[in-house]
Amino acid sequence: MTDKINEYIKEQSCATVCCVDVTGDPYCFNCFYAYNSNERLLYYKSSGDTQHSAMILKNPAVAGTILPDKLNKLLVKGMQFEGFALPVDHPLTKHAAAFYYKKNPVAVAMPGEIWTIQINSIKLTDSSLGFGKKISWKRNEQTVAL
Repeated sequence: MTDKINEYIKEQSCATVCCVDVTGDPYCFNCFYAYNSNERLLYYKSSGDTQHSAMILKNPAVAGTILPDKLNKLLVKGMQFEGFALPVDHPLTKHAAAFYYKKNPVAVAMPGEIWTIQINSIKLTDSSLGFGKKISWKRNEQTVAL
C-alpha cells in the first residue's frame, strides 16, 4: 500500500460503510473508525442489535467511502474501499479494541462491540496530485481472511 493511502486513512475519522441484506438490498451507515496500517484493518464500534450488524453477520462483504473530515470543494479527494467484516474470534481482531480506543477514548463509555473490517482493495482520488489523480491498491489474494 502506498504511503499516500495510509496517510489519508489515518488523517480522517469517519467512514460510510455499505452492506447488503439477504435480498440484496443495500444499506449504509456511518461510523468513527481507527486504522491499523500494518494489517490494513478498519475498526469501528457498533451495537450487535443494529440493522447493519445483523446484515453483516449474514453477509460480511462490505464496501465504503472515507471523505476528508474537512471538505475542500475546490479539491476532489476521497477514498473507496472493499473488504470483509471479520468474525469477532478471528485472530486479526485480537487488538481491535486497543487500536479503536486509542484513537477514540471517549467511546469507552458507550455501549457496543468493536468490529473489524479487513480492507481488500482501495481507490483513492486525490486531485492535489493532479486533477482526478487516482491511486489504487489491492490485497494479495493469499492474505485475504475470508
